[in-house]
Amino acid sequence: MKIDYALLTDLYQLTMAQGYWETGQGDTQACFHMYFRDYPFKGGYAIACGMAQLADLVDEFSFSDDAPGGGKLFKPEFLDYLRTFELRVDIDAVLEGTVVFPHEPLVRVTGPIMDCQLIETALLNCVNFETLIATKAARVCLAAQAPVAEFGLRRAQGAGGGLWASRAAV
Repeated sequence: MKIDYALLTDLYQLTMAQGYWETGQGDTQACFHMYFRDYPFKGGYAIACGMAQLADLVDEFSFSDDAPGGGKLFKPEFLDYLRTFELRVDIDAVLEGTVVFPHEPLVRVTGPIMDCQLIETALLNCVNFETLIATKAARVCLAAQAPVAEFGLRRAQGAGGGLWASRAAV
């Protein structure tokens, strides 16, 4: 199943990107760090996950001709620019399965500010969701003190979410 990562975003990210484009600031170098503020489940730790999907996001990120127009909100020239847009970011991340703590970076993204802006929402979705699942799975295994089976796909939110959640749980 192919995920359209370019459209896994918020309207805010696209309007900010157009603003950078219009003012000629899209190539200004930027750096942002992804971290979390509090432990999931009040458990004292989290297990980093989602880096494989993050790699897919960067490799497959593009706006297709099938993408919706923009109505009156987006300039046609900006939409034309996005049709040939290619990400130019560098990403550093902790290894999946690493125990991580609040306020410590899990991911660092550097590159042109517009590129960083356009992947922010999808990056947060990938890493936050899978880290949550991996953390819960670790807590279940620790509490069980015995082998456990993963049946989360039965109740997952869609095929894509279900597959990534099952992977994170394992």
